[in-house]
Amino acid sequence: MTIDLAAFAKEKGVKYFMISFTDLFGGQRAKLVPAQAIADMQEDGAGFAGFATYLDMTPAHPDMLAVPDPSSVIQLPWKPEVAWVAGNCVMEGQDVAQAPRNVLRRLIADAAELGMHVKTGIEAEFFLLTPDGEEISDPFDTAAKPCYDQQAVMRRYDVVREICDYMLELGWGPYQNDHEDANGQFEMNWEFDDALRTADKHSFFKFMTKSVAEKHGFRATFMPKPVEGLTGNGCHAHISVWDAPGADSKVNVFATDKGEGQTGELGLSQKGSHFLGGIMKHASALAAITNPTVNSYKRINAPRTMSGATWAPNTVTWTGNNRTHMVRVPGPGRFELRLPDGAVNPYLLQAVIIAAGLSGVQSEANPGKRWDIDMYAEGHKVRGAPKLPLNMLDALRAYDRDKELKAMMGDEFSAAFLKMKHQEWNSFVSHFSNWEKENTLDI
Repeated sequence: MTIDLAAFAKEKGVKYFMISFTDLFGGQRAKLVPAQAIADMQEDGAGFAGFATYLDMTPAHPDMLAVPDPSSVIQLPWKPEVAWVAGNCVMEGQDVAQAPRNVLRRLIADAAELGMHVKTGIEAEFFLLTPDGEEISDPFDTAAKPCYDQQAVMRRYDVVREICDYMLELGWGPYQNDHEDANGQFEMNWEFDDALRTADKHSFFKFMTKSVAEKHGFRATFMPKPVEGLTGNGCHAHISVWDAPGADSKVNVFATDKGEGQTGELGLSQKGSHFLGGIMKHASALAAITNPTVNSYKRINAPRTMSGATWAPNTVTWTGNNRTHMVRVPGPGRFELRLPDGAVNPYLLQAVIIAAGLSGVQSEANPGKRWDIDMYAEGHKVRGAPKLPLNMLDALRAYDRDKELKAMMGDEFSAAFLKMKHQEWNSFVSHFSNWEKENTLDI
């Protein structure tokens, strides 16, 4: 049953709606719509100039309309007179193929045709910094191994508690919060859900976390590597496939009694093994989506951090319950992709997981050898496994070469993404840095 947003506003005391969409670079764009106007907006959408955001459009393009998906509506717990609702981008009556939420919706439909309903959970890591972004917000957070630091998490209790209280109020099922491996870094976990709902929650979580941090005089950042020498912000994704969406799901398609083979003995079904095989097959190209910024490659190719480990992969390998690989299978019926970072677009993350996984299922891809070793100490023993891209340009080139993944994600999306990301890379390399003067001035 479709939610009537006007009736929702009247019942909940909502005065304004934020009709929101996410562009190719993960930027969250919104219009603030009075509740009195929401009925028309629910029908026709809120108008945007696509060129004014990071979409591959020109000023000559017609209006792009963000049509709210009422099933996604969330009343802001910290400002209840406002409600947030995700919008699907439409132009002249057609879905905008490059819009990230539309890419995900199409892939979810493709998976459903094969009887596969992807459910995911994500681990969103973030730093709390000073408002100028220059320093960690807590000057006493200086331990060499700060992960799970009891004192440090309690010094930021007011921020963490407020965000967690809101997730409890929203019914997300949050179940743990902790100080992470870097000074000033935190992670908050909530229950897994259908891929689109997880993407909407992920998008809203970033908005909520930044808003609460600002309220307390801090700045929350999901930047992959905001502080040199410290562990970066990951966004690990836990993946399973079910027989139906939502509450109708009964059977985990990935789960099996422990069987034969390197995946079967970990409780991963043949279909789960093929899905994992697709992730492994497309990993180098996948990185262009899961690690989408210049800064991303400071995380996955980082030297050992102050805590003694980066907690990020740099090689395309998988394992059992071992956090030093790109993928781990911590238990029956699911696996964890540890490649994505905090800058990942919430919708494109879910989309590319489904695209690569479906490719693997359709081609019966083999995930390759399981490596039950400490990759940080014994990675040199691995022969034949590809290294992950060293920089954003290498990742973009890998994505461009992967014709199958590009087609799965959609030709129009892929062309727009590659065009705009190459522009971003060109902007980066044209920047004149102090490093160049320091290392070249006297040559």
